[in-house]
Amino acid sequence: MDHPPLVIGTRGSPLARAQTALVRRGLEAAHPGLAIAVTVVRTTGDMVRDRPLADIGGKGLFTRELDDALLQGRIDAAVHSLKDVPSQLPDGVALACHLERGDPRDAWIARHAGGIDALPPGAVVGTASPRRAAQIRHRRPDVAVAPLRGNVGTRLDKLAAGTVDATLLALAGLTRLGRADAASAVLDPDDMLPAVGQGTIAVACRDRNDRVRALLAPLDHAPTAAAAAAERAMLARLEGSCRAPIAGLAETAPGGRIALRGLVARTDGSAVIVLSDNAAAGDAAALGDTLGRRLAERAGPGFLAD
Repeated sequence: MDHPPLVIGTRGSPLARAQTALVRRGLEAAHPGLAIAVTVVRTTGDMVRDRPLADIGGKGLFTRELDDALLQGRIDAAVHSLKDVPSQLPDGVALACHLERGDPRDAWIARHAGGIDALPPGAVVGTASPRRAAQIRHRRPDVAVAPLRGNVGTRLDKLAAGTVDATLLALAGLTRLGRADAASAVLDPDDMLPAVGQGTIAVACRDRNDRVRALLAPLDHAPTAAAAAAERAMLARLEGSCRAPIAGLAETAPGGRIALRGLVARTDGSAVIVLSDNAAAGDAAALGDTLGRRLAERAGPGFLAD
């Protein structure tokens, strides 16, 4: 029986389109002859660009309208940057696959050569990310942090115009746009722990849509899915009572294990807590939940309400 085209929903930014193209190519390779259509869905995060994300609702601002389109049957699958996806999905929506993760690290992009330590006192770092801002303030309390939003091209243009002295972007995103050469340095996770899910493209669908799940199954990369499970379980454990910046990175470890580092910080950078643990890859979600609980206990309620 002939099926209608698989309709993939995506945000309209150049990076979102590039990531959707990767998903489309993977599906076409796995299922020759599959008819695919792409629909652009505008999200709140794309439409409201003059305020910090935390002021207009925080998590979900780049996914909510895509979730609605899924649940209403207007699209069959939605392509996301996993770092934008809330730890709690709407009822009826599931993450069906995770493409192999790109480089999860942050790229440091500055008007002058050198990394974070090369900035002169009083320099201005532009970022809208509380996670990045807190880690910068912790490492360099002598520099200023200013809000900087927009897609990759917009932020690079503002940097070139001298609006800020430096900024940070996900290296995976720059690479997918062919702009990795814009990076002045690539930051080691010891210096800048990435966002949960950073570098991973995830595809959501209706949780009972067996046809779409089967189509997406060949694209799912098991080690990436395990890392995502660990990081997102940690995030879910912390988010209920935590407004503090959160970071996390899970990586494959020897012996079929997975190693997870997690971070919570005060927004002003005055304190940063980092913990790590490891477990069998099959216990990734339990590992994340346990590390999230340990971080919450170490930080205490006053810290988490930062």
